[in-house]
Amino acid sequence: MKPGAGLAASMATALLGATPANASDTTGTLQVASLGDLSIEELANIDISSVSKTDQPLSQAPAAIYVITHDDIVRSGAQRLPEILRLAPNLQVAQVTASSYAISARGFNGTAAGKLLVLIDGRSIYSPFFSGVFWDMHDVPPETIERIEVISGPGATLWGANAVNGVVNIITRASRETAGFLADASGGNQESTFGVRYGGRINDALTYRVYVRNHRDANSVTGAGADVRDGAHQTQGGFRLDWTASADDVVTLQGDTYDGATRQPVTGSEDTNGRNLLGRWTHNWQDGSTLQLQAYYDRTERTTAGTGVRLSIYDVDAQYNFSLGARNRVVVGAGYRSQPYRILGSQTLSFAPPGRTLNLSNAFIQNTLSLTSNLTLVVGLKLEDDPYSGLATLPNARLSWKVNESTLLWGAVSKAVRAPTPFDRDVREKLGGVLFLTGGADFRPEKLTAYEAGLRIQPTEAFSLSVSGFYNEYRDLRTIEFHPTTLIPLHWGNEMFGGTYGVEVWADYRVAPWWRMSLSYNDLVKQLKFRPGASGILGTAQAGDDPRYRASLRSSMNLGPAVTLDGTLRYVSALPDPRVPAYTEFDGRIGWAINDQVQLSVSGFNLLHKRHLEFPADFANAVPRSFVVGLRWRY
Repeated sequence: MKPGAGLAASMATALLGATPANASDTTGTLQVASLGDLSIEELANIDISSVSKTDQPLSQAPAAIYVITHDDIVRSGAQRLPEILRLAPNLQVAQVTASSYAISARGFNGTAAGKLLVLIDGRSIYSPFFSGVFWDMHDVPPETIERIEVISGPGATLWGANAVNGVVNIITRASRETAGFLADASGGNQESTFGVRYGGRINDALTYRVYVRNHRDANSVTGAGADVRDGAHQTQGGFRLDWTASADDVVTLQGDTYDGATRQPVTGSEDTNGRNLLGRWTHNWQDGSTLQLQAYYDRTERTTAGTGVRLSIYDVDAQYNFSLGARNRVVVGAGYRSQPYRILGSQTLSFAPPGRTLNLSNAFIQNTLSLTSNLTLVVGLKLEDDPYSGLATLPNARLSWKVNESTLLWGAVSKAVRAPTPFDRDVREKLGGVLFLTGGADFRPEKLTAYEAGLRIQPTEAFSLSVSGFYNEYRDLRTIEFHPTTLIPLHWGNEMFGGTYGVEVWADYRVAPWWRMSLSYNDLVKQLKFRPGASGILGTAQAGDDPRYRASLRSSMNLGPAVTLDGTLRYVSALPDPRVPAYTEFDGRIGWAINDQVQLSVSGFNLLHKRHLEFPADFANAVPRSFVVGLRWRY
């Protein structure tokens, strides 16, 4: 196992008494596809908020952004967030074990992809402990997701440090849109899920939903087909309240709690649990300006064989959107986050100190200036005070030209950083009782300057195309270095730099009113090297194992008023170092709405091969062919 991989493997691996909503609400019956009848033009103009922190049509957003709609999610048959994210052509998703994944945008994919920021309703699930996401701990019932906005490229000016190569913004549905009772059960050879949800209306201004959900993953297998003890299970419950306090004020309160475990081949079981609570107040003025205040608390814990980490996050932020004259649209905001944590170490793995409180503050401003009726300039700046590295300056400039009603050209220059973590600064790992790896006391933020350009075009009502090109310059990337005199212990350094460039293409075509096809293609080139005097241990492969090419073809059909047929063919080229062979796979689902209340579905995943690897065998298990039968009952 690579130096430092021991650490990565250890650490990175109620109903309310009220009446139901109005029975005439269309959410009370099953629809073949809530977006199935939308034209390509309507899909292109879905309102998004991740690019500018204010609503704007997707077709006018000057960024490489892809939206996974609620309909896409339901029709995919996927039950877990990582599998749902495979629908985004600008993300690379690799399954590592039965419940863990490596997910990245524009390269640097690893078991801890530290350059992708992920949010659920504005709550960051990016772990400040090791710069990554524990995907096995975060579950959102697919039926409650409104959309997922996926930006490839930096978003640091609005979202802060760690929004380096991309931002994933998961937005759930308001409770008024999930009225009535829903039971969802599915099972197959590799996973099973059961969940119930109930939504109701307390009065005309206040709606709610509550849910509980259990998901289980069966053990995976090695490349040779041997059983691996890595199965997992998690039970989660939660609620959401939406209160329209007045014509201008909306209040949301939501929370979740969960408990689960993942089997470990050696140490037994890794237990996981957590809870979160989020509140948000939005006030709208008649002139179009908006004030939003949000606060949340998030508590997570992972323990195995007496080791683990306990983390709490307290976050509060404010945002104000307003117009300044006829040509300027401004958004300003500020926030503060406190993150106390405690690490339970062992004789071989510990942290010094074993606990800290990481305090983070920020302020930002971004202006959208209409230079002419067709030319728009977006400039922004975020100042973020990091507990390890101090003040970071994160600027951004985007220029877009609406050539005509169907064509948008855009370009952008941005800066972003990946902030240091306890993993970088405080780790102490021993081998045979000898100190082998320590944190870098002077470890600096990893830095990015990104140059992007894109084209978004819809030449006909039935066809749309997005093309994005990028060149990224990285500095101070993390490396493993020798001690200057004794060689051992090793320590983290910042001795790698270089660039990546590539292109991302995706297109939608409405073949017929009942048939939609989507095509995507990605090309990524990495050119990294070490500074003079660097150790060069592990080579540049330590910065991620990324495929050069990826492509997909998705088909969605409505076969009459009650039957849907969906399929996705995807290709991923070979991973270079360590080498993993290229693979082509196919996922498919057929759904049948038996009546307005009951739907039956059959899904198959990775159907072309009995098993295949998506990540190096030193870290990952084979991904098997699987089948799932699902039953959904809504009342």
